[in-house]
Amino acid sequence: MRILLTTTSYQDTPGDHHAKLESSGFEIVRARGPLHEAEMLELVEKHGGFDGLLNGDDEITANVIDAALAAPTPLKVIAKYGIGLDSINVPHATEKKIPVLFTPGVNHTTVAEHAFGLMIGLSKHFKMHLREVEAGNWKRQTGSELAGKTLGIIGMGRIGKEVIKRGAAFGMPAMAYDLYWDEDFANEYGVKKCDSAEEVLTTADVISLHMNLTEENRGFINTALIEQMKDTAILINTARGGLVNESDIAEACKAGKLGGYGTDVVNVEPMQTPHPYQGVDNIMLTPHIGSRTLESVGRQAMRATLNLVNFLSGNDDFIQANKF
Repeated sequence: MRILLTTTSYQDTPGDHHAKLESSGFEIVRARGPLHEAEMLELVEKHGGFDGLLNGDDEITANVIDAALAAPTPLKVIAKYGIGLDSINVPHATEKKIPVLFTPGVNHTTVAEHAFGLMIGLSKHFKMHLREVEAGNWKRQTGSELAGKTLGIIGMGRIGKEVIKRGAAFGMPAMAYDLYWDEDFANEYGVKKCDSAEEVLTTADVISLHMNLTEENRGFINTALIEQMKDTAILINTARGGLVNESDIAEACKAGKLGGYGTDVVNVEPMQTPHPYQGVDNIMLTPHIGSRTLESVGRQAMRATLNLVNFLSGNDDFIQANKF
């Protein structure tokens, strides 16, 4: 068996997942993702294909899937290291009978912590203060408390719920929108049910995005919608960069129409420079590290490894591993 391993956080973080993968006896080809379609196609051709992909946010397009199936070593399974599947053409994989395995339930704690870190950083103007102190200055700007601010959640899944729990500890009343409403959780934490994502955006003081990226919601947050938001609103995005129009976000932050934007993701990763977010004090950007902790990587990497190894070994334990 030959597999292609492309996720960098998997490769760069120590843990038991390395020994588990090595003990499989599979031939392991390593690359540094996220890779674009052309790079994936080049690797498939160079190595004569792979039985399995253990990938992060690489572009697994229809062309990549077809090429991998036609290779001397045809593709049998895609094991995503992570939750979001927007970089994989899942319908095409399904049509070609290629299973796409993923790792739900492993990173909600650390991503929620990261979202709150961005909230705190923006409300206290960390970016400007850190830069000024580093330069030897003692310049100060008055910040705002999170306590008493309305926390808006778009996507009340595992991560969204963890953000709401932390918001409750901060004294932040919550409102949320989700297609699949958890009434018991909402009642327990006093979450107001909204009829639309737009209602959350135009009403809440701090909004945290936890939506899947689809072609229908790409660029969902743009100038027209920002105009309806509070001028002091803080927007947090630990989901996908493509959910917002990046130029519109940058202009709104520079003009003071948005109180701040904290994000762990951009539309094209790695970030291409120059980028609209650079040099804007009330934009905090981290390089997609929201789930990159020792604890989370260990859980996520082992789950992805077991999915891949068990499937290719004919062990149906991978089915149980994906149930939560």
